[in-house]
Amino acid sequence: QVQLVESRGGLVQPGGSLRLSCTASRSIFGINAMGWYRLAPGNQRELVEAISAAGGSTNYADSVKGRFAISRDNAKNTLYLQMNSLKPEDTAVYYCNRAGSIATMNSPLVFRSWGQGTQVTVSS
Repeated sequence: QVQLVESRGGLVQPGGSLRLSCTASRSIFGINAMGWYRLAPGNQRELVEAISAAGGSTNYADSVKGRFAISRDNAKNTLYLQMNSLKPEDTAVYYCNRAGSIATMNSPLVFRSWGQGTQVTVSS
């Protein structure tokens, strides 16, 4: 079992920035696609950004397009989400997870377990 641990969330004012981290317990990024999801109060968990095993990134949420960027450091087994121009609507718990391919990142047929995530709160 691969463990994924999210970190680096926090409290930030509107317009601020954060860079979230997701560290894997072993090397998987050459095999798996990775994605960042978020769960806001009253909403379903949504996939916002993903990166393929080959390194190509894809945006899945128009609300964050141009503001969020996914990246990874394979040597550190770490996935990142750079979040700029943050808005109160971005407030959520952010989670990372993996898939066999980017095509199944949003598939309801694939079982995924979830960690604790990292809280991002955007507020004055």
